[in-house]
Amino acid sequence: MIVLAIDTALTACAAALVRDGQTLAAMSEPMERGHAERLAPLVDELMRGAGVAFADVDRIVVTVGPGSFTGVRVGLSFARGLALALGKPCVGVSTLEALAGEGPGLRAGAIAGAGEVYFAAYRHGETLVAPERFALERARALAPAGVTVRGPAAETFRDVAAAIEVRASPDVATLARLGAAREPAAHPPKPQYLRAPDARLPGGKTPP
Repeated sequence: MIVLAIDTALTACAAALVRDGQTLAAMSEPMERGHAERLAPLVDELMRGAGVAFADVDRIVVTVGPGSFTGVRVGLSFARGLALALGKPCVGVSTLEALAGEGPGLRAGAIAGAGEVYFAAYRHGETLVAPERFALERARALAPAGVTVRGPAAETFRDVAAAIEVRASPDVATLARLGAAREPAAHPPKPQYLRAPDARLPGGKTPP
């Protein structure tokens, strides 16, 4: 199976190609904004560099959030549109699960947000703490003993975790493997924001 993974949820524009668990190619460029302009050319460069045709891709995987509202929408829109054009399944993976990583043991992802933290914990593929927005002390209390915490907010768990790894964005090849391991849903993935948007439409309305 050839999987194309895309991540624009946080502070990178990234994509990877993975065949049967092995990374064929990966690209990641740090950026706070501009994902919409860069994503399509980056994916095209990735595919050309790996010598893989879009028609050969079996599945598309994308981070669904939490993360930047704009970044999440850019990645999801591109992934869903490409999947529709190719007639291939599109699988969504939580940004927190992608940050937590893969493999045995206790793993968690953590992202800071407005005095709180987005947190989720996993063990051997099982979700122990579902992705949610918590007060920091509540998230620290939920961190299982012996857990390794990864993500932009990992430092805040230093004294309650067995290990931490501060990283700004998920490893996109890991994202691909996580998405390859699950069955595609009947419907395309949707964004997982976990909070209301800051932006407002005229009249003070919240965007859909």
